[in-house]
Amino acid sequence: MSESQSAAGVSLSGVAVSPGRASGPVVRVAESFGEPASTPAPADAAAEAARIEPAAQAVAARLEAQAGSATGEASTILIATAAMAADPALATQARQLVTAQNLPAARAVYQAAEGFAEALAAAGGYMAERVRDVRDVRDRLVAELLGVAPPGVPELASPSVLVARDLAPADTAGLDPAKVLALVTEEGGPTSHTAILARALGIPAVVAVKGILDLDAEALSVDGDTGLIQPVDPNAPIVTAVAQGPAEWNGAGATADGHVVKVYGNVGSPADAQAAADAGAEGVGLFRTEFSFLDAPAEPSVDEQRKAYAAVLAPFRGKPVIVRTLDAGADKPLAFLNPDDEPNPALGVRGLRVAFDRPEVLDRQLEAIAGAAQDSGALVSVMAPMVATAEEAAWFAERVRAAGIERAGVMIEIPAAALSAREILDVVDFVSVGTNDLAQYTFAADRQLGAVAKLNDPWQPALLRLLKLIGDAAKATGKPAGVCGEAAADPRLAVVLAGLGLTSLSMNAAAVRAVGASLAAVTLAEAEAKATNALASADPVAARVAAS
Repeated sequence: MSESQSAAGVSLSGVAVSPGRASGPVVRVAESFGEPASTPAPADAAAEAARIEPAAQAVAARLEAQAGSATGEASTILIATAAMAADPALATQARQLVTAQNLPAARAVYQAAEGFAEALAAAGGYMAERVRDVRDVRDRLVAELLGVAPPGVPELASPSVLVARDLAPADTAGLDPAKVLALVTEEGGPTSHTAILARALGIPAVVAVKGILDLDAEALSVDGDTGLIQPVDPNAPIVTAVAQGPAEWNGAGATADGHVVKVYGNVGSPADAQAAADAGAEGVGLFRTEFSFLDAPAEPSVDEQRKAYAAVLAPFRGKPVIVRTLDAGADKPLAFLNPDDEPNPALGVRGLRVAFDRPEVLDRQLEAIAGAAQDSGALVSVMAPMVATAEEAAWFAERVRAAGIERAGVMIEIPAAALSAREILDVVDFVSVGTNDLAQYTFAADRQLGAVAKLNDPWQPALLRLLKLIGDAAKATGKPAGVCGEAAADPRLAVVLAGLGLTSLSMNAAAVRAVGASLAAVTLAEAEAKATNALASADPVAARVAAS
């Protein structure tokens, strides 16, 4: 029996993260080759340790060269991965392992990188999302030291469907849309780099497909709209992705009949901000300030913070920018905050909760933000993460206004806040929904865990119903309510969000034009009808179909 015959009649499903449909021959992505041997011990430990730095520089240089030929989000990710490869902390730790334990360089790099990866995984949240990046860099460095080809996407001779356990960000960033018909991974989730970049490249993609690595099939059909994966006849003609929606956008966030829905960018660095501005973002809906703190052994001074923020704000002079105050604590441990160990960090002291114990840290940050707003000329508002009640929102708003910043808002990431949206909007000027965390807390499903990725699908009707509560509260109070989670980057879901009453959408730079064009293609009444249909659906797949 042939492979295609043995797979006949089998279908699998996962989380649809990039729209379109395609079918064609399967190419499997090589996995990591596992742990390098810890023997034989090097004859000269010092010489062996000295091999690590040149290997790291060689890997970084190749990634930088890739970044030079890429654009937008892909270039940003490749540059970040190159910087990680060249990070002296990793090389230093690996050299110490060589000399202290007499390990081969490849084994030392593997162990050092695993130490970093385990610490990030334990931290959760944004930090846990970097684990895949660290292990990708680890595998590239190990391959360089062993003199073998690194695992990853092979050279494609013809258009193919890529099947993998997961894809490293750098691998995804280097994909050629002319050669990759679709992406299917067994792991990953809606907020993974695979999802983000697949949308940016216009490649249909489905993630969290349990059993895909065990499926014997020479060719597959991939539906990036429903998440359905089916074996097909390997001799059938190749089917390329179906174009989804209009490609043109005039730069004004609005529906076809003029209902305003602002299209903003999510940023965390000067490079992110410039990419968002270049993409046509009308402002910034989420400036993640913790990026300025992650590597800091001590709290940056007000002047240091002010300069760092002003550099990010600079491309948006005269335009609105929403700055999120430090989202730190158990979720993103920072050395200078001395966080206590917690049995469940995702439910611990993070975000605004840190400020209740250390208000002086928040006050210094607000002083720096106010100064950066003056320096840059951006129209700055400030919002707090991890707010649960109207009382907390009022406490934050008072401190913001005392710092001389006119507009104060909060993020809605906790179901209790969504249920109290009306009361929260009574005490702040706006709210912004972090759909990634709101989904995680609504479904009690870790957004980093592939086994529960389907629960974190932003098309889940239960999540959409919470968003409608927030949209209704915004209408009732006449105040803005935006979305800055990854849900806003889906052009079809963006229309539904507008129909639910959300007034702005903020996303990675790569998605800005597609979302703007998608909104411009419908009237408000049409968006509301799609939202109503999605709300009445029983599951995410039905919601996607109902909103089409």
